[in-house]
Amino acid sequence: MTYTDNELARLLGDLESDLVERKRTAADRSAIRRTITAFANDLAEHQAAGVIFIGVEDDGTCAHIAITDELMNTLAQMRGDGNILPLPSMLVQKRFISGCELVAIIVTPSNETPIRYQGRTFIKVGSTVQLASPEEERILAERRRAADLSFDMRPASGATFDELDLNYFSTQYLPRAVSPDVLELNQRSIEQQMESLRLTYRGNPTYGALLSLGRDPQRWLPGAYVQFLRLDGATITDPIRDQKTLTGRLEDVLRRMDELLEINISVRTDVTGNSVERQAPDYPIVALRQLARNAVMHRNYESTKSPVRISWFTDRVEIQSPGGLYGQVNPGNFGKGATDYRNPLVAEIMHHLGFAQRFGLGIPLVMEELRKNNNPAPQFDFQPTMVGVTVRAAL
Repeated sequence: MTYTDNELARLLGDLESDLVERKRTAADRSAIRRTITAFANDLAEHQAAGVIFIGVEDDGTCAHIAITDELMNTLAQMRGDGNILPLPSMLVQKRFISGCELVAIIVTPSNETPIRYQGRTFIKVGSTVQLASPEEERILAERRRAADLSFDMRPASGATFDELDLNYFSTQYLPRAVSPDVLELNQRSIEQQMESLRLTYRGNPTYGALLSLGRDPQRWLPGAYVQFLRLDGATITDPIRDQKTLTGRLEDVLRRMDELLEINISVRTDVTGNSVERQAPDYPIVALRQLARNAVMHRNYESTKSPVRISWFTDRVEIQSPGGLYGQVNPGNFGKGATDYRNPLVAEIMHHLGFAQRFGLGIPLVMEELRKNNNPAPQFDFQPTMVGVTVRAAL
């Protein structure tokens, strides 16, 4: 995380901001380290980098000190000299701001809180750096545990209940997730119900909730859609017969995806000598649905804006899911009973919605359905950032 010169100039002149610390020199190395620690802890949850300006007076005017390579190296070494742990994420830059040559130490908020300097936790309280209280340390530790959650169970910073369709939750999702007798007995508030289903964390919607209940999921998860492409040929450059972009909440995307797969299957009718007709699809719908749903369930939602892609050629169907194999699953044990979930909440939601009945049996089911329909076995492509599968038409 960094700032433009204009943004730094604005911060430098904002004497009220608790994201800024101004120091005339770097003589007090301990004070600089304490401030780095405080910015990394970000107790106020600004979700923005804090800046330590070296070479300016308290009022933001230039101190006109020499910004030497030795000074820059000394400041940069503060990150990894073992005094601040876990290691903070920071940049040390020589900048020319408002006519003043200075050093900007830009410290990014950490997910590994509490960050400690020589075993002590420091936080920013207004314009001062102070030792954290036990309660403040507890808050920082809880925040770290939240960061350790799978991405779909993490709270989405800045999201509120207004982002969710609470009517859909109450009338559609909740009755499928919790038995009616339990709902009648508990009489919980909607906030408590969502917390118990891991759709909120400390009062904030999780990414899984935004994906499944959100009014505009793609605002928070830009890659959370399915791109469908039907081509009139066997190469990606052949004419396009149809294309669709499936957006919206998870259930709507999955239902439209299922419908698209079904209407694109061709059924071959054979007439035998005794006039008995036998219908044979070019692809078994159960296999395609399972592979496409797996692509949605197991994809990486966190660090990519790429969609799930379904490309339908005249001789094959290709499905690509962003994100490589996860956890204990590897190319050797894939489809042989090994299971791990990048998105356990998404898997749970899909189960409640009826799109995932039996976990861990998806690939064996695909193999069996393809075999019964006389399709070749699927070809899987495992890449660090993508899992792909190619299913060829029935023989």
